[in-house]
Amino acid sequence: MTYLYLALAIIAEVVATSALKSSAGFTRLWPSVLVLVGYGLAFYLLALVLKSLPVGIAYAFWAGLGIVLVTLVGILVYGEKPDLPALLGLAMIVGGVVVIQVFSSVASH
Repeated sequence: MTYLYLALAIIAEVVATSALKSSAGFTRLWPSVLVLVGYGLAFYLLALVLKSLPVGIAYAFWAGLGIVLVTLVGILVYGEKPDLPALLGLAMIVGGVVVIQVFSSVASH
């Protein structure tokens, strides 16, 4: 259940962060509501995750995968085009998350 909550927290954070651009500095109502609800849900779910996982491990997953997914939203929704160094950095983030999950004894499996 912990990793389900973590996945849902990441999705909620990605939705909220992606809606920030559409909120136009909180001048548009519904995207602004989506930002507030999304971040509220993300932090609530992350708090549940922290009952079972160490904060460093949970945050590494949450932040790392959030960065990668928000970048994908930027590419697909907003037409952003990351350059090669950005793509290499994203690959390293994913690699770091994989190393933690596969090799760390701190992450609960």
